[in-house]
Amino acid sequence: MIVEFDRVALTVDLPAYQLKAGDMATVVDVTPDGEEYTLEFFTLDGETFAVIPVLPHQVRAVGSHEIANARALATV
Repeated sequence: MIVEFDRVALTVDLPAYQLKAGDMATVVDVTPDGEEYTLEFFTLDGETFAVIPVLPHQVRAVGSHEIANARALATV
């Protein structure tokens, strides 16, 4: 069960937000029915990149046997 402040990873690309499967975020809100999460994505220097709603099937919990990966964001 995913709850507020959990770290999660996207399971799908979200091109409208320049996000890709595997990008990690922090859960900042869960609706009372658990049908939607609000995620906050940060750059490596701590700046908020995006705050977006997602459905439960679009994310997964991250575990202790995983490693983070860095990628450059497209410039607009």
